Amino acid sequence: MRTRMYGGVRGRKTKIGGKPTFVFLLLDFSCELFGCIEIKATFAVYYFTNTLLTNRQSMITIKDLGFSYGDKAVLKNITMTLEEGRIYGLLGENGVGKTTLLTLLCGLKAVKAGSIDTDGHNPYDREPSFLADQYYLSDEVAAMNMTALDYAKNYGKFWDGFDMDKFVEIMGVFENDPAQKMNKMSFGQLKKTYISFALACNTKYLFMDEPTNGLDIPSKAQFRKAVTKYTREDSVILISTHQVRDLENIIDPIIILDRQEVLLNATIAEISEKLHFDYSNEVNQYALYRELVPGGNIQVSLNQTKEESKVNLEALFNTVYQHKKLIKEVFNK
Repeated sequence: MRTRMYGGVRGRKTKIGGKPTFVFLLLDFSCELFGCIEIKATFAVYYFTNTLLTNRQSMITIKDLGFSYGDKAVLKNITMTLEEGRIYGLLGENGVGKTTLLTLLCGLKAVKAGSIDTDGHNPYDREPSFLADQYYLSDEVAAMNMTALDYAKNYGKFWDGFDMDKFVEIMGVFENDPAQKMNKMSFGQLKKTYISFALACNTKYLFMDEPTNGLDIPSKAQFRKAVTKYTREDSVILISTHQVRDLENIIDPIIILDRQEVLLNATIAEISEKLHFDYSNEVNQYALYRELVPGGNIQVSLNQTKEESKVNLEALFNTVYQHKKLIKEVFNK
């Protein structure tokens, strides 16, 4: 059987995610075998272009963000980018605006100045498709008059990715009974139920406000395990806390918020490069921060020798708050 084929390739430059990308289109490609090659060529183009689109990274871009309650400014000129695949720790004293920032990010409040762009969406528009892929875990919990399992059945349907089996599994990690009525649970059990639900929603964007408040020491360890194991690899997670030890070893980068401004936004590697954490009995006269602990001192100083050290989040937090101007200069170089 005689087969005749001819074809050509044309390139068109386009932009995906703000970066120039070449998308190639196959044209005039045919044969006499019932059009099968045309079908394959069309499929190849479709697959190629969609692969490019799905590989685009999601992120949250915050630019010159401002918010106030009446005449009281809470956030001012906040600018940062949150990228997928990271668990950000949002640290700060009580009342500095951590909860306000989270509610702005999930669209519960409208920004007063600046902008928030979440993968091309304005959170305050509250688009259904956007809401189905984000979850805000409030510090407040409601003791519903139903079992945890019924709660998950009734409310899980609002999130496209909700997984009931995962919910039950995470409840097991927390040693919580999903068949127990929520209004019969302790505060800690309620917190663990809502954390389990939040993780079972499988959202790309997850905002958690003081999730370890009310948890005992074993439950805090279970929380760290659950967050590490049950979140999506492509998710953007922001966890606020003023109890920095609770989130040690799972949060990276670290954002430290002060009233109206960001004092620090850096990865653990960047912090270790610029600051040195010393654990010894010898007093470092150049230490920015020193704390006496059993067995010696924790001392934080500028890392002049570029020697690696283990970052202590509590010592870092205190150092940043005691030397705000210096820390901003060091990390903004």
